[in-house]
Amino acid sequence: MLEAAAVHVAACAGDDRARAAEAEDWVSPEALAFGVRELACRAVLALARERGQDPQTVARELLGLPAR
Repeated sequence: MLEAAAVHVAACAGDDRARAAEAEDWVSPEALAFGVRELACRAVLALARERGQDPQTVARELLGLPAR
């Protein structure tokens, strides 16, 4: 599940629709969604630690949302 999520997200980031679609076939949609959420959480936490910022600040910045 986590492998599928990693491949899917990396493929989407690289605009590789064929590879993203391939990863979608490896697991159920629910499992892929869980894996993508887990990857997002880990990425935000890692960036927050690296930047010395709050995870919410990092998440909002990544999504282009205004700071609170």
